[in-house]
Amino acid sequence: MPVYLWVGKNRSDVTQKGQIEAASEDAVKAQLIRQKITPTKIKAKPKDIFENVAFLQPKVKERDIILFARQFSTMIDAGLPIIQCLDILYSQQANATFKKMLKDIKESVEGGATLAEALKKFPKQFDSLFVNMIAAGEAGGILDAILRRLAAYMEKAARLKSQVKGAMTYPIVTLIIAVVVLAVILVFVIPVFEEMFDDFGGELPVPTQIVVFASDMLKSKIVYIIVGLILFAIAFKKFHSTERGQDMVDALLLKIPVFGSLLRKVAVAKFTRTMSTMLASGVAILEVLDIVAKTAGNRTVEKAIYSVRSGIAEGRTMADPLAESGVFPPMVCQMIGVGESTGALDAMLEKIADFYDEEVDQAVDNLTALIEPFMLVFLGVTIGGLVIAMYLPIFKMAGAV
Repeated sequence: MPVYLWVGKNRSDVTQKGQIEAASEDAVKAQLIRQKITPTKIKAKPKDIFENVAFLQPKVKERDIILFARQFSTMIDAGLPIIQCLDILYSQQANATFKKMLKDIKESVEGGATLAEALKKFPKQFDSLFVNMIAAGEAGGILDAILRRLAAYMEKAARLKSQVKGAMTYPIVTLIIAVVVLAVILVFVIPVFEEMFDDFGGELPVPTQIVVFASDMLKSKIVYIIVGLILFAIAFKKFHSTERGQDMVDALLLKIPVFGSLLRKVAVAKFTRTMSTMLASGVAILEVLDIVAKTAGNRTVEKAIYSVRSGIAEGRTMADPLAESGVFPPMVCQMIGVGESTGALDAMLEKIADFYDEEVDQAVDNLTALIEPFMLVFLGVTIGGLVIAMYLPIFKMAGAV
């Protein structure tokens, strides 16, 4: 249906405006009159010429989904029907892409589909964890509680992701700046000094000869270096897309000093938080493990979780296969074992997740504290070394004079 823009006055003679999706202008006028608004202007909303160009449309962010779950939960808790909730969420949604999705979801539910089935049509925005928890909430009649739990889970997961990104951003940006500065010095500054040294004559000090050689190599081979880096990136991406490549890279990531420990803690926090949330929502444990494994983000962790799933399917406890995998710390395995024996696994998993969230906080702080002086030393040695190497001949000539 077309969308109409309207301007009108309410009973207090205050001017209001908005947009309504309706079959015709008469339908818009009738709807406004029912809302006790006297329309003064109604016109069809101009079509966006780029609305069918996918990459030009706004993306649905994680924050949009969290807000959707929060607002949906509040309205369900207030006793509003699902379709009315979706209609309200649709009408107030500013993101055009999400607005289209909500319209499709609303129409699917009106057509007889469950909310979980309607959300399943958008796997990029609503993953298997979200859909399965919504299905459990609908089946158990606790959809408001499930949506609240989902929003809380997603907020904590987003915070965890943000922390890791923050820890990685500083060294990467600093390294890129250092490489750019070095390249500029070698390509543009060193040749000027080289010409000056040629005019003076005499043998250059060894450090200066090394820097001049590096500058000549970079200038003459820069095209080959760039092509080589591009080819290496393509080859690495292709290798990483294979099962063996993913296994090797992901296993290596967990073994990197400092970073590996942080990634392992993040994996444990994500695993325990997701399991706790889904088990507390009434999702079957085998289905939970299947979903958690798919969303692990690391092949080594994924294999460990699948081994746990296989063990449970064979009648074993969860703690034993976890300990055998060697991926999860012994404390985690022992606490999960206690949770299983006491029948409070979801609560125990939540405690582990809270503990590892704090561990990630501490690890990020330690990493930042470690990286800052290291990067300063690195920049000082590389840039300072270049400057000293280029001024050595000048000092040598000054001494001779």
